[in-house]
Amino acid sequence: MANKIPRVPVREQDPAVRATNFEEVSYGYNAEEAYQEATRCLNCSRPRCVAACPVHIKIPEFIYELTERNVAGAYAIISQDNSLPSVCGRVCPQEKQCEGACILGIKGEPVACGSLERYVGDWAIAHQDELPRPQIEKNGKKVALVGSGPASLACATDLAKFGYEVKVFEALHQLGGVLVYGIPEFRLPKEGVVEKEVNWVKGLGVEFENDVVVGRTFTIDELLDKEGYDAVFIGSGAGLPKFMGIEGENLNGVFSANEYLTRANLMHAYDNAYDTPIYLGKKIVVVGGGNVAMDAVRTAKRMGAEAIIVYRRSEAELPARAEEVHHAKQEGIIFKMLTNPVKVLGDETGTVVGLECVEMELGEPDESGRRSPKEKPGSNFVIDCDVVIMALGTSPNPLIKQTTKGLETNKRGCIVADEEGATSRPGVFAGGDTVTGAATVILAMGAGRKAAKAIHEYLQSK
Repeated sequence: MANKIPRVPVREQDPAVRATNFEEVSYGYNAEEAYQEATRCLNCSRPRCVAACPVHIKIPEFIYELTERNVAGAYAIISQDNSLPSVCGRVCPQEKQCEGACILGIKGEPVACGSLERYVGDWAIAHQDELPRPQIEKNGKKVALVGSGPASLACATDLAKFGYEVKVFEALHQLGGVLVYGIPEFRLPKEGVVEKEVNWVKGLGVEFENDVVVGRTFTIDELLDKEGYDAVFIGSGAGLPKFMGIEGENLNGVFSANEYLTRANLMHAYDNAYDTPIYLGKKIVVVGGGNVAMDAVRTAKRMGAEAIIVYRRSEAELPARAEEVHHAKQEGIIFKMLTNPVKVLGDETGTVVGLECVEMELGEPDESGRRSPKEKPGSNFVIDCDVVIMALGTSPNPLIKQTTKGLETNKRGCIVADEEGATSRPGVFAGGDTVTGAATVILAMGAGRKAAKAIHEYLQSK
């Protein structure tokens, strides 16, 4: 029986070696491994994996093509719903989505949908020049997109296929949004994967313009009223970091994970060939337990520091992907659970020398279902360190709200949009982290696809 076949493991760099370099941790499947893993799929008549995928990739259909050794056919199926399969195969939380819903996972190991998607995506990158492009008939209407992250890339892909003239405006000097500034090279190669998949989107006729700050260079209203765009999609992400508000956060050596990772990832601070300054430190504490915290602490380790995670709940409540936590532990990251900072300590020069923390214990579940941490009185202790990185989540930059009349936002500063991405301004749509706050790449892509459909319906009805 197919479900008795063991899951094919993915080959990885040795932990002791990879903790000293920025090369990709996972090697992915080769052709034979992908074929063997594909044969495990039961090809369910009511595939729960498809329902659990935010962009609804036809997972059993593409996997079936792999059992026929037809990789081009598998890519043709995936590309109907996802223009970034190499990216998603690497960074999606599959264990909570497609693989988490897989029937085989009930009594055994689910099909490795993510690794199979990555294999197909990487094959498509290698054969990009040979793959057919969809035939597109232009409809004469223009749509502007703000930000070039996953939400906008997904939205732009579908809009281009619908026949719109699409232009994406990006504030930074490189395209990809969080894919280039937030996720480290060892998880997501920039030139080999992100740049190549963005090039595929360009090949659909989508235009990109860098170094444009919407709200400064020009406003949303100017795009609609002066530049002649028929609709605008805001996919500008959530790049404004949060801090704890504790004493000592303004000391030299305290950073947001956003700044630290942007310097390392986008500006190549880890590479001696670049002059990008970064505050290295010998002992770094990262506060937080999400994927961004794991990215920051694993980056710090590779930069040569002793690296520690401090998190106020227990390991069972860590929001980071299980794979990221597993990899971090393999690489020697120290985890201090049920620990919460109360003060950053500095010396007479205003430089970090330690982090005062308290021990926590878990109380009753809160509204999210997670048990609320409570402070243990008198349990204060100090962790010696010279750098503290806050990885506590992010919110959207307020610039677009401040420069767009009538655009409703909530108390967290996120743009208010309905299920389809429509905002309080007619013709203005939004999706991804700018609506939800910091979330996953694939959820942003799902929002981008929904918004593309809604924009199409809106403009066709006008």
